[in-house]
Amino acid sequence: MDTNQSQEQPAKVNNFNRQNSGKERGSCSTASEIDLDDDLEFDEFGTQLAVQNAFTDSTELEETKDGFQDERGLGDRAYTPDPYLDDDFEAELGMDSEVHEEDLPFHDIAKHRILEIAGDDSYGRKVIVVSACRLPPSKDIDQHRFLQYLKHTLDQYVENDYTIVYLHYGLNHLNKPTFAWLREAYREFDRKYKKNLKALYLVHPTRFIKVLWLLFKPIISAKFGKKLMYVNYLDELKAHLHVDQLYIPQRVREHDAVLLEKNKPPVRQPSVAKTYLDTQQFGVSLQFIKEHNNYEPVPRVVRECVTFLKEHGLETEGIFRRSANANTVKTVHKMYNEGQKVDFVQLEDIHIPAVMLKSFLRELPEPIVTFGLYSNIMKMHTLPKDAKIVETQRLLLQELPEDNYVVLKYIVEFLTWVAAKAEDNMMTPPNLAIVFGPNLVWSQHQASLTSLSQINSFTKLLIDHYEELFTK
Repeated sequence: MDTNQSQEQPAKVNNFNRQNSGKERGSCSTASEIDLDDDLEFDEFGTQLAVQNAFTDSTELEETKDGFQDERGLGDRAYTPDPYLDDDFEAELGMDSEVHEEDLPFHDIAKHRILEIAGDDSYGRKVIVVSACRLPPSKDIDQHRFLQYLKHTLDQYVENDYTIVYLHYGLNHLNKPTFAWLREAYREFDRKYKKNLKALYLVHPTRFIKVLWLLFKPIISAKFGKKLMYVNYLDELKAHLHVDQLYIPQRVREHDAVLLEKNKPPVRQPSVAKTYLDTQQFGVSLQFIKEHNNYEPVPRVVRECVTFLKEHGLETEGIFRRSANANTVKTVHKMYNEGQKVDFVQLEDIHIPAVMLKSFLRELPEPIVTFGLYSNIMKMHTLPKDAKIVETQRLLLQELPEDNYVVLKYIVEFLTWVAAKAEDNMMTPPNLAIVFGPNLVWSQHQASLTSLSQINSFTKLLIDHYEELFTK
């Protein structure tokens, strides 16, 4: 970016956080009905009666007129009031203490892994996966406690923009929640949980779930309704999410394969090897980028995003915790891959480079802190603090590939700059760790909320002890 140009347009840059670009768009495209086995359906007439009885006073449950003030449809940004950054999640996630799964709150419910956190989506928003097939029989679980567990888990993420993927397959007459529970849940999940929810993907919808949505529709905000998207096949998620990084139960994958075979037989085509442009930045290895860019050690997109954010974004409240206009993100993504010049000043949204930096990390074929280091990181929580520092330094200097080390060092150094301005931007090392941890480290296999806590703790250690750890 031309430095003179950035100096000529200070007013435009200073106004980034007060501007909301992008037009409101509808987000719900209903596909053809998919009927599942009888044991996964419910009596629609009974459903209707139950809903009518459960919600006899619909006005009691109506959203207030300003309940979704300045909210947008799927993929658009929404302004969030100042208090959204008041929380420090360090104590909540147990970053400074040894973490044992059995010591976590609600372990008796968390062990079923009904909720999983799966990094960021294509627009920089946290992804929460809910798997109905993992619900135990209703008689075996305290329904009120289950609701409190859901709130406890979501409370750690709802102050940021986030996305929910609900995997409906596996809900049946044994584990389905009661309508009394649904009524209580509707009341408990108030505006706090709805305002930053940017998309709700309902995967493998059945006739029951569509009827239920139609019955609830009159008492649900129209703006909230725009966030719902039916997804008949897992492949349809690829336009918005990193599907290969989602925690999807095997039985759901098998069910999806059956549906594809039954309703959407693949067309046989000769296999074609995937090719990349020489200028490609996203979805390719660090080695590929280096070899096609005059052996520059830091990828262009990382360098330009960090440089711009250092100049204009360090004092932005909530930097890295807001998403950006989906169409703009796609456009900039394409421009970088095609080698075009990107002028963040002209884009007038400070959150675009922040989202692009996270997206670059998440779209690497292998995390920048490689799969080979994952098990070592998971074992570090048993070590005292000084030993953690020694072990982390050993991993970085001896185990991490050189290309990865250089880029990781560049990014973590930048995060120390961001943390130094935490009084202005509210991004303390623990909060930065929550945002960046799942984008720096992830497992080849399914993880748990416990492992996520350990990843965040490791990331916080990198930021807090940058000078000690990155010594070459």
